[in-house]
Amino acid sequence: MPRLRVILFGAGLLAIGSSSAVLAPVASLAGASSQNLPPPIDPTAKNLTPYMISLRAFDACLIVQSRLQGTTREAVHTPCSCYAKLTIKNMSKEELDAFRDTGYFNDSARQKALGALDTCKLPRPPLG
Repeated sequence: MPRLRVILFGAGLLAIGSSSAVLAPVASLAGASSQNLPPPIDPTAKNLTPYMISLRAFDACLIVQSRLQGTTREAVHTPCSCYAKLTIKNMSKEELDAFRDTGYFNDSARQKALGALDTCKLPRPPLG
């Protein structure tokens, strides 16, 4: 669960309780772990394209936001699509490379993901 929070918040927001491919974007959530330890590195992220990273962020968003809002994934489809596209669009090459190295968003990408949540009118997941 901490990995999920980490991904969604920053990349996501990002961060979910299924495969690591879906969880990786969610690992970007800031402060997801009560111990403030980074999530484990995801070796499957190494060769992801920006589009594939966006898909991870979108999948993580669907899971986290539907749970957070107590609704269906279909109900959050459009705002999560907005979130994933905007987050990845705003990431620098260095932030994308950092994601590929770890499988989660770094601090600067996490801030961009939070801004995307706000822009796309999605609630921010609670920290910790």
